[in-house]
Amino acid sequence: MRWISVLFQCFMFLNCRLIQLGPEKGVIHLAVAGVLNAVWDLWARAEGKPLWKLLVDMDPKQIVSCIDFRYITDALTEEEAVDILMKAQEGKQRREDHMLEEGYPAYTTSCAWLGYSDQLLKQLCTDALKSGWTKFKVKVGADLEDDIRRCRLIRQMIGPDNTLMIDANQRWDVAEAISWVSSLAEFKPLWIEEPTSPDDILGHAAISKALAPLGIGVASGEQCHNRVMFKQFLQASALQFVQIDSCRLGSVNENLAVLLMAHKFRVPVCPHAGGVGLCELVQHLILFDYIGVSASLSNRMCEYVDHLHEHFTSPVVIHDAHYMPPKDPGYSCEMLESSVQRHQYPEGDVWKLKTN
Repeated sequence: MRWISVLFQCFMFLNCRLIQLGPEKGVIHLAVAGVLNAVWDLWARAEGKPLWKLLVDMDPKQIVSCIDFRYITDALTEEEAVDILMKAQEGKQRREDHMLEEGYPAYTTSCAWLGYSDQLLKQLCTDALKSGWTKFKVKVGADLEDDIRRCRLIRQMIGPDNTLMIDANQRWDVAEAISWVSSLAEFKPLWIEEPTSPDDILGHAAISKALAPLGIGVASGEQCHNRVMFKQFLQASALQFVQIDSCRLGSVNENLAVLLMAHKFRVPVCPHAGGVGLCELVQHLILFDYIGVSASLSNRMCEYVDHLHEHFTSPVVIHDAHYMPPKDPGYSCEMLESSVQRHQYPEGDVWKLKTN
């Protein structure tokens, strides 16, 4: 029986280590997100509604009861949250009808990854423009001269009236970010995304202040691990665009808190998406934000990356560069059984191929 005692001690040691990664961040928080997102999926299925519609139809007080206000009442109280949602009741049906007819505006990240040849950049931009895309994001940060050349090429391709954003994926220190982005200002980017460490709130604030005269905002949030971080970013005026992530935060519940705080601080929400299932999930949150919270599409758009949607039973539907509201019940997070079996670790065919 001694091995049982040893195993128990190992478990307790590991559990203590995991707890110390929190509160509300790290492995535990991501696990909570997975479980609670599944619960929201089940709730919406039980009601026979897509998640966005479940949220839209909920009473404001019921929505607020789903939010944990610990640590954020200095930025948003329950009473303020109810008031925001009550005010959004006016015109809600009109906005829902608008979404069902036209969809939510999206931007593409698929045209300008680092390492693409000029020929490929031109071809992808040409194809995207023909498909109705008007908002484009360019990855930057590897080499300044190359970024200048690529941004010039993309701006020439999409024209002066379409929207350009740039994304550095946490590449620079603060001073370097200010200098580098200032060199790209001639191409009129709407924002610089993740210019520095995603944990550096004051660094983002300094960058935001320096770039404001150039008309360039700062966007971040895909690595922001809880509502408290978002609270501080908003209080410090460190972000001009909030990029929620449907899986990084503690599920729908915590994303609701961030949507409401962003509205109070008058900062538009432009979610992070892409990856495996993020587009499928976050479309529900952004639809609710417009219909039930912000009532605005000003400077608002949702990221779209065109890959890996084939693994889901209810993949996103993009029409004329807009997310069309999903109609199937649930949170659009169910994967095809064939994809699950093929990628399941360690018995899936994909893993067997990698080990052979």
